[in-house]
Amino acid sequence: MASSVVAAWEDCDKIDTLFILVCTVICWTIVPTVGIAYSGYTWRRNSLTAALPAVLVISICSIQWFVLGYSLAYGPGNGWFFGSWTAHLFHRDVLSSPVGTIPAILFSEFQLVFEATVCAIAVGGFVERGTIKSCAVFIASWSTFIYCPLAHMVWGGGVLGEELGVLDFAGGTPVHVCSGATATAISLYLSYPLFRSKKSPLRTPTHIRLHRPGNSFFQLVSMIIIWGSWLAFDAGTALALNFQSVMALCVTNLCAASGALTWSVMTFLESGKWSLDATFMGAISGLVMITPSAGFIDMPTAFFFGVFGAVVCRQALRIKFTKLAHKWRWVDNGDTFATHCVGGVAATVMTGLFARREVAAYGGLDVPGGVVFDGNVRQLWVQIVEVLVGFSWSFFGSWLIIAGIDCIPGLEVLAVDKHIHEGLDFHETEESLGILVHPEEEDYTPTDKGTIALD
Repeated sequence: MASSVVAAWEDCDKIDTLFILVCTVICWTIVPTVGIAYSGYTWRRNSLTAALPAVLVISICSIQWFVLGYSLAYGPGNGWFFGSWTAHLFHRDVLSSPVGTIPAILFSEFQLVFEATVCAIAVGGFVERGTIKSCAVFIASWSTFIYCPLAHMVWGGGVLGEELGVLDFAGGTPVHVCSGATATAISLYLSYPLFRSKKSPLRTPTHIRLHRPGNSFFQLVSMIIIWGSWLAFDAGTALALNFQSVMALCVTNLCAASGALTWSVMTFLESGKWSLDATFMGAISGLVMITPSAGFIDMPTAFFFGVFGAVVCRQALRIKFTKLAHKWRWVDNGDTFATHCVGGVAATVMTGLFARREVAAYGGLDVPGGVVFDGNVRQLWVQIVEVLVGFSWSFFGSWLIIAGIDCIPGLEVLAVDKHIHEGLDFHETEESLGILVHPEEEDYTPTDKGTIALD
């Protein structure tokens, strides 16, 4: 047994293996940093409960992926929606056999980072209203029944990738549309619960009042880590150290930069002040825009992708500031709908328009390209189908999961009114980050029940 493992290891390319190993370590920091970003968004009394779900994601997804997730997403078989329920159960036979030029277990670990990243973004829907215990159950269920099948459909030999031929380099739909649609489903359910949360006399589904970011320093730290780590996220998706991985890194950085500058300048022209929050949101919109196309577009196209993404996502963000949003209890405190969902849809469709066969060939890929450069009109419709399938699968599936959890005694998904009003950190966790409040936020409360004394 040991000799066969060593023999398979000898067949792996050591440079490519080292490259993906480093990318995996760098990308892993994205997962907890998403929690830090949500902590920066939220009211100071919800800071820790906003960050903690991302920490839970690391543990729960790592175990789920080891037990079953990898087999469902990348196991052998010709299933349209699932790989195999048993082939790699408990990571059986996932050792040194090459996947491409790297060991299977390293390939698995790199793909685990994708699942955990998507899940960390998605649970932003729980921010400031959801309970942590229901979130933990949601993470385990969602990763198994939503993410793994979608990853298989696009990358694991399923219906979207194998049958339709979608172009999705690093996850326009499995990463961004999926996380954005999931967070939206969670948020809408918390606004309109159907089961135990609705029947509880201690819980009143309501809108959460808008507020300033609770901690801009957390946003700064998050932007630095996510921006840098996403370069490895896209470059590593090539699964080899070749010119495609180099180009993926370069176009990712340029797209994030143009998105950050576009959003921040637009905000400055409106308010006369520079905003770190605007810069952060612009960088995220640029990273979202480049994810599905990082291996398929050139530098000039990446620049315009960033500008376009910032404009589109910034307009989508305006929805939550409207009177209609307040009336219909629309809560997007993590901005996941505006950036990841809307941006992911735009990015996936734009990939169908601007993907270049020539650029894909840098990594040895033979793809038909998109509409503009290669005249492949069919690709646009394929990308639209991917978006529709990905959004529907993620939104409706996530809604069913959270509704099912809400039926279980003790797992009510909506926090009680008193906890939401006073801050979840005091009731859901033993600690508090103790962040000082902005002067304009001294009298802030998330609901319209009056003010509370701030310590």
